[in-house]
Amino acid sequence: MSTTDAPKKPRETDDVPVPATLRKSLKNRHIQLIALGGAIGTGLFYGSSESIALAGPSILLAYLIGGSAIFMIVRALSEMSVEDPKAGAFSYYATRYWSKRAGFISGWNYWFNYILVSMVELAVVGSFVNYWFPAIPTWVSAAVFLVLITAANLLGVSKFGEFEFWFAIIKIVAVIAMIIGGLAVIIFALPTASGIKASFANWFTVGGGFFPNGLMGHTDNGWTGLLMALVVVMFSFGGTELIGITAGETEDPKITIPRATNDIIWRILVFYIGALGVIMAVVPWNTIDGKSSPFVQIFDSVGIHAAAGILNFVCLTAVMSVYNSGLYANSRMLYSLAKQGNAPAYLGKLNSKGVPVAGVLTSAVITAIAVVVVFVWPEFAFNYLMSIATIAGIINWTMIMFTEMKFRKVVEAGGAPEDSDLAGKSGQEALDAIHFKLPFAKVTPWVVLAFLALVVVLMCFSVSYRIAVIAGVIWLAILFVAYQITQAKK
Repeated sequence: MSTTDAPKKPRETDDVPVPATLRKSLKNRHIQLIALGGAIGTGLFYGSSESIALAGPSILLAYLIGGSAIFMIVRALSEMSVEDPKAGAFSYYATRYWSKRAGFISGWNYWFNYILVSMVELAVVGSFVNYWFPAIPTWVSAAVFLVLITAANLLGVSKFGEFEFWFAIIKIVAVIAMIIGGLAVIIFALPTASGIKASFANWFTVGGGFFPNGLMGHTDNGWTGLLMALVVVMFSFGGTELIGITAGETEDPKITIPRATNDIIWRILVFYIGALGVIMAVVPWNTIDGKSSPFVQIFDSVGIHAAAGILNFVCLTAVMSVYNSGLYANSRMLYSLAKQGNAPAYLGKLNSKGVPVAGVLTSAVITAIAVVVVFVWPEFAFNYLMSIATIAGIINWTMIMFTEMKFRKVVEAGGAPEDSDLAGKSGQEALDAIHFKLPFAKVTPWVVLAFLALVVVLMCFSVSYRIAVIAGVIWLAILFVAYQITQAKK
């Protein structure tokens, strides 16, 4: 038979019927933009006003410090993802290299974390829609977007990647436009509403200088300063670990994952430090009161009042992006937990497009129920749920660092995955052969863990975050008990 007559291997896309398996359909551009978009959300567009109020211009240092820690956490996760790309990422790695209990706790904690984030994001989507259509009830907006995003996730992973690609593009363009606009105000000395000349010198001359509240201080409104701002900053970085979740469905993880991971550091520099640095050069930091987004204020200050409408659209996009990513991550986490034996078996089934439909629908239904809770008790939800999501994120990051250390011990002992380049190697030879190493791997995990412990201590100084720390301890206890119960039934 000639080569032209030879049967062709079916293309593994979401539209071609092939055996039920996760598809490696996410391309480099998808991963790059998913990673980039994960660092840009409502935490930057609106939440940054809270962090600026706590620390003033020194918030730039807080983002640099917190961003460095997040970078190392994602590097640790990516070290494992490149060698052993699997759905569920850190839950799978915790099971494989640590213990089944660790995988159970890691996976369900991450699922719980994104349920919290998703429910609050869906609860606020109505406020953005009401900006243009005030007559539409907020619960209708939440229901419509929940159905739309759920449907999008059922289409296949490449469609998810495409949606997330364009969501990220919108957010990126908005931030870059703001930075360019702010620089134009500074360079051309355009008049501003405050009457203070736009200049980077304002970081040091306005409202008490670069460290107006010091490292940590107490006022009538509670604790302030650079250290307290770290708590808010770390919440802003939640979602960057999504890179690891995508590894099991990435076309070429050995190239794509390292590239996306290393780009995190410049994303932090440009989109957080660069954007907020320009904002505080144009708008005096002590006039940023949180009543409107700092991004709106910078355009309002020079007379461009359409900025509020534009930013409203960008924030609506950001909310959709967060829920889209959250539903994707949660469905893959449930799939991985089922494969580990840590979740009901039905969650481990895939449809012909390689989508864990049961995981998608289960997560969507739980989120819908949770959103109802938010509408019934909105004050409770917005005061405490996001802080609880922060402690769940810290638990997740902590387990990633411990798992990375366990991973290295297994690799050193010769227990690397059989399909990895490390297979057959042991000792220092195996460690040296790791494709994408965590820098200073003997020290870095402990430095990051010490930093995360500091953040937890700082959370105890704030009323809402203190409750979150207590909730975190209770939640961990529930997970330990749940694991023992599930094992006793087997």
